[in-house]
Amino acid sequence: MTTTTGQLEEAGAILAEESARFAGFGWMRGTSGNLSAVLSRDPLRLAVTASGHDKGELTSSDVVLVDGDGAAVDGGKPSAEAELHARVAALTGANAVVHVHTVASVAMGRREPGGIVFKDLEMLKGVGQPAHDTEVTLPVIANSQDMKVLGDRLEAARDERMPAVVVAGHGLYVWGDSPRQARHHTEVVEWLLELALTER
Repeated sequence: MTTTTGQLEEAGAILAEESARFAGFGWMRGTSGNLSAVLSRDPLRLAVTASGHDKGELTSSDVVLVDGDGAAVDGGKPSAEAELHARVAALTGANAVVHVHTVASVAMGRREPGGIVFKDLEMLKGVGQPAHDTEVTLPVIANSQDMKVLGDRLEAARDERMPAVVVAGHGLYVWGDSPRQARHHTEVVEWLLELALTER
């Protein structure tokens, strides 16, 4: 299946809108953070936000088409973490991945390096889990500049009940079936992290 310019621009417009929203929350300061959306599965192709751009000012053109290894297909410079986005999409079946740099995710990753446990919270419904009588762990993995190493750590640590992982000292990766669902998951997980930071 060939990805068209129109598909890429449409995905770019959606990711630009999502980026502006996250930047408005203060979760993508400066040029930090990145987003992606799957455009095809066979072969795997993703639209990934371009490197070095202010995430509050993206346009539909500020995305790069990448393959299953996170490499640019038709030129352009994707985020340095595009390879991890592709790995998450392949591993989880997600169609969108969000990476934000929030204070709560970094702080809680330091406090709970073995994973952050949540239970008896209504907001767990926002990630598809029961509000009560279920304990869900948000994994925390050590950071690496090598995306293959980071991907291996994510694969080994992930909990299928939690569509997210904290990268220690770095930030939060979250995914979903669509950019909208990935956004909702991100907002819910960040709420849980902020609550945990406040309580602990």
